[in-house]
Amino acid sequence: MTTPLETGLHTEYIRKQLVQAVFAADYSAAAIATPFDSATGALASIPAAYVPVGYTTDDGITFTGDLSMTDVTSSQSTEPTRSDIESDVLSAQFAPQETNAATVALYEGLPLSGSGALPAIGTAWQWDRSTGTANPYRRLLFIGVDFNESGEAIYVVKFFPRARLTSRDDEQWARSTETQRPVTFNAFRDSALGTACRNWVDGPGWRAFDTTP
Repeated sequence: MTTPLETGLHTEYIRKQLVQAVFAADYSAAAIATPFDSATGALASIPAAYVPVGYTTDDGITFTGDLSMTDVTSSQSTEPTRSDIESDVLSAQFAPQETNAATVALYEGLPLSGSGALPAIGTAWQWDRSTGTANPYRRLLFIGVDFNESGEAIYVVKFFPRARLTSRDDEQWARSTETQRPVTFNAFRDSALGTACRNWVDGPGWRAFDTTP
């Protein structure tokens, strides 16, 4: 028998992102309109302009929301009498493990395509350290996948249409660990889309929860 305290509890709604993927594109690339097939909810093909970052550390991707409030205080009240959002900054942190065109470009401020982009892996690479002014905007697509009890995929997707590198951690060369290029990107509002981050949840496993008659 279900008690009132247990009403609305659903273990099947607890999600993990068992596998994550990051794709990066130059800001000149077309924005992602939808990452799903509208009929089935299956994940659509990733546009060629969006380059895969590949393997990342098992910390996965951390999305940090830095919310800052400004309060009005009054002598007649022990609580603020007014509180307003001063800033709300969303960032994504991840540590790529592969040495590929996307990870190096994101870390070093290089273009992902066109003039100045790194050539294919296996050919000679050369680039110069940025003078400090080259910090281009990017488009970043984050995809996480989980599965329902029947093994059908459930996708959680975030899209930063206008992202910029705001921090990078040390690139360490050592016998004891792989070379990582950890980065943090902030999401900025894209004027065409009207948002700094667009989110989706879909997939065959998600649609299996639908109880609409």
